[in-house]
Amino acid sequence: MTTESKGTMHPSGLSRDHRVWRWRILISTYLAYAGYYLTRKVFTICKTTLAAEFAVGLDRIAHIWTAYLVAYMVGQFMNSFLGRKYGPRALILGGFGGTIVINLIFGFTDSYWTFMAFMVFMGLLQATGWPGVVGGVAQWLRPKERGSIMGVWSTSYLVGNIMVKSAGGFLLANLGWRYAFFGTTLIAFAIWWLVYAWQRDKPEDVGLAPIIDDASDELRAVRASNEEQITFREYMRLLLNPVVPLMGLSYFFIKFLRYALDSWLPTFLDLQGMNVDSAAYYSQIFDFAGLAGAILAGWALDRVFRGNWAALCFTMGLGMVAGYYVVTQLGANPVALAVSFGLVGFMMYGPDTILCGAASVTVAGERNGVALAGIVNGIASIGPVVQEEVIGWLMKIDPSLPEDVQRQAAIQNTNLMGLALSIAFVALMLVLLWRVRIAHRRHAPTA
Repeated sequence: MTTESKGTMHPSGLSRDHRVWRWRILISTYLAYAGYYLTRKVFTICKTTLAAEFAVGLDRIAHIWTAYLVAYMVGQFMNSFLGRKYGPRALILGGFGGTIVINLIFGFTDSYWTFMAFMVFMGLLQATGWPGVVGGVAQWLRPKERGSIMGVWSTSYLVGNIMVKSAGGFLLANLGWRYAFFGTTLIAFAIWWLVYAWQRDKPEDVGLAPIIDDASDELRAVRASNEEQITFREYMRLLLNPVVPLMGLSYFFIKFLRYALDSWLPTFLDLQGMNVDSAAYYSQIFDFAGLAGAILAGWALDRVFRGNWAALCFTMGLGMVAGYYVVTQLGANPVALAVSFGLVGFMMYGPDTILCGAASVTVAGERNGVALAGIVNGIASIGPVVQEEVIGWLMKIDPSLPEDVQRQAAIQNTNLMGLALSIAFVALMLVLLWRVRIAHRRHAPTA
């Protein structure tokens, strides 16, 4: 008999089977969400190209992405409930597979309105991604390691951004926009098969003992059912808990800013004189810096802040304010703009990964992670909808003024708006710190 029997915890930690399966879960869900970005973000690096292809202005191109963002927001609420009811695995395989099919269709599309229609379906299906992968790892991670592991694991969408800007940018520049869609679809399809083989919702699904003790809830600020499935009424109680909407509202500011940069930074660099492939490459400075910030935030959550996600987000929010101030001072040159946004990305991606990842699992428990991640993301997804239309409106040209002057003014106004929203995020995190402290005191055991 081995010293590490199947499903039995080893004194030093997890059994060999637990460790093997957990690596499979982490790798497959990590690549899954990176794969979602391969089918989501090709459009953003092709905006100027598609505007020329369809003979429309950038303001009309913005409407396509707005249609996606509205559908994505609606889909977050819908899929947060479906994921809690049917499980993360079903959510990921069905949703990710659907996005692959639609991305392939985009490569054959010849009509602006066809792009618009299928982008709505893309938004609904893309909304399965984050709730699905958060729920997919929630019951494989112990609370004491959740921040460090999810800090690294949450960088999946940064890696997805880098992948799509690198592979998609290369294909766009050398073979054209259609092959940018075809190539990223092929990579995503390979990832889907890996998820099918390796992803399982919880250790019990492969005959292993549970890793998580449901009784360990000292950091939970929201009390919710831990049953396998919940009713719609229980789901609404979770949604309406005061801490949850506040988390969503604070994340609104982060998603507004992140999507603004994800969606428009390559376009801004292109309009300021870079060619399309250079704009795609230079915009990755923001992503690489964010990658480092997300990893550091996860480590700090466990080692420095001892699970206090609200205090961590407040601290990095202050750094984000400082970063945006630097952008407003040094962001006129396209290269300087790309580099200075690296500081913003470093500070922004910490709260971004924590609020919709480790914090969503911590505040309501592992089984509710899939639901809470979708709710927080759904509220926050109003931000991307608003930013796309606001910036698209700023990009409209007045024939009576020089075009380059208007472009520079629009970019500077966008940066000032980013500074203001960063300050608003810091203020809201102070409110959340207070609300979480009240919840902990209310639920603390009495002597």
